[in-house]
Amino acid sequence: MSLAIALFAMLIELCFGYPDWLYRAIGHPVVWIGKLITTLERYLNREQAPVRRYLGGIVAILVLLAIVGAIAVTLQRELLRLPYGAVLVAILAATFLAQRSLYRHVADVALSLERHGLEAARTAVARIVGRDTAMLDESGVARAAIESLAENFSDGIVAPVLWTAVAGLPGVAVYKAINTADSMIGHRTARFAAFGWAAARLDDVINLPASRLSALLLVIATTMRSDTSTAAAWNAVWRDASKHRSPNAGYPEAAVAGALGLALAGPRTYNGIPVNDATMGDGRPNADAADIRRALALYWCADALLIVILTALFPLIVRS
Repeated sequence: MSLAIALFAMLIELCFGYPDWLYRAIGHPVVWIGKLITTLERYLNREQAPVRRYLGGIVAILVLLAIVGAIAVTLQRELLRLPYGAVLVAILAATFLAQRSLYRHVADVALSLERHGLEAARTAVARIVGRDTAMLDESGVARAAIESLAENFSDGIVAPVLWTAVAGLPGVAVYKAINTADSMIGHRTARFAAFGWAAARLDDVINLPASRLSALLLVIATTMRSDTSTAAAWNAVWRDASKHRSPNAGYPEAAVAGALGLALAGPRTYNGIPVNDATMGDGRPNADAADIRRALALYWCADALLIVILTALFPLIVRS
């Protein structure tokens, strides 16, 4: 049943996305989760000894997962009692996927570079990356968009689908709660280094299988296109992925870098603080809108491949 829900969720989100009118009317589940995290952080992350902040962060994560998990379990149990309940559960699970929105946001960066100039492109890429964008040149903007596409293919699509296939709606809801907590409080700053430790470490663990699967899907997807290199993609993953400061982001980033013949990651700045990360890929450092378009085409191939795999597995599991 969970595998069917994962497949239906991918297809539903691919066709319809999350409608803007619905977002304006009720918001989005991730926004609701974010508000809960903000509330927990406000009450539990006080000025106190680091050990207490560590404990407060652990308590916050446990409370977050208990609330989100309980709601998701209840919803799935009750919906599966209804006719076509699996489809209803899949509709809810689809809200945690980002196939359409990821493509749209990254494509907006390419369109801005092509038609509206560097300043517009900086504004567009600032919506999808956490680094400082004000001083990025055209190549820096393009690389940032491609890196975001690669990383979010894992975090925003493959991982949610994987955890949906494992545990249905509760699986994807709990995954997204952890991932959202990491993005909000899992930072190495004075305020969050201790409090966000549990969120960051848990996010690393739950994203580990999806990051490797994402890289594999991207490498295989290169065989479907004449403008990418399968050998270079595989070599970049094998050589560079483990050097990334993130235990997971390097895998899809290295795959895309090798496939497109680019050099991604490397030094960049977050909130004025330089970060010296390893370079993924050994290609050219200069990128442009055309490279973003190539990355998006590769992304669609990898996404389609994931749908094909789920479709192929479904009847085998049903028969067993």
